[in-house]
Amino acid sequence: MDWHQIWTIASAPDNVPIVALLFLVPFYLWYGMRQALANDRLIAQLESDPAMAKTHHRKTFPFRPEWAREVHVWPFLLKVEFLATIIVTIILFIWSITLNAPLEEPANPSLTMNPSKAPWYFLGLQEMLVYFDPWMAGVILPTLIVVGLMAIPYMDTNPLGNGYYTYKQRKFSILTFLFGFVGLWVLMVIIGTFIRGPGWMWFWPGMTWDHNRVIFETNRDLDQLFGITNPWGRGIFGAIAVGVYFVLASVVVHKLVTLTEFNRKIYQRMTALQYGALQFFMTFMLLLPVKIVLRLMFRIKYIWVTPWFNI
Repeated sequence: MDWHQIWTIASAPDNVPIVALLFLVPFYLWYGMRQALANDRLIAQLESDPAMAKTHHRKTFPFRPEWAREVHVWPFLLKVEFLATIIVTIILFIWSITLNAPLEEPANPSLTMNPSKAPWYFLGLQEMLVYFDPWMAGVILPTLIVVGLMAIPYMDTNPLGNGYYTYKQRKFSILTFLFGFVGLWVLMVIIGTFIRGPGWMWFWPGMTWDHNRVIFETNRDLDQLFGITNPWGRGIFGAIAVGVYFVLASVVVHKLVTLTEFNRKIYQRMTALQYGALQFFMTFMLLLPVKIVLRLMFRIKYIWVTPWFNI
């Protein structure tokens, strides 16, 4: 295994945030899940013992008699915030002194970088360009991500889990977050950083980035597998294929929403608009892993091909 190649990528100044992300995201996921499972165990104890529920505290860290009943913003909160500001400032000073800024020579159109990569926070979008057209990967999907995040409070009808960590009472929301943020977005950033090498080709960790590597992989559209060559036939076939996907994805989302008795109660509280919005955003989110599998495993580039757009 070429450890030098891995160190070269990880030690690049513009990849420091991604290396930190590899440690910080798992740590805070573990920390939050640990607190959530501790609360779930306490909730289960209180539900199974009515006498205990009348006298026992409702938090894993109960109030102690020696604690003050009122905690003022000054000096308690501001002291902590001021200390945190000083620590972050020191970290940024050390970071800026020890690592040079990733500035390079002026752009030369006759000599481009290979691989030419976007900043780390755009690597997920750059990886999405492998599977979708620019209008889809650069405009539609990012817009749906932002709008979907804003719509979450209006679609979420679960009254539980406000103000405390819990997994049991918000299982669907947590699993959706883990799949969307960690399984898709963070994974796409990691792939764009450590996996994609010269020519944006796929290099497994430990493989040397060979700039002379040539691969002979023919991408094809879904309609070409069925021998469809007529432009109108390709468009109609692609529309049917996309429609079938949305129908099947909607069924899968509905099964997930109503998987447990608790989820079914939440589903019954939703209006038609809330449920429709949930289906819309979830089916589009599932479109990304479907396209990834079709491209990487079956070399299928587009499902729907038209003279105006491709999906």
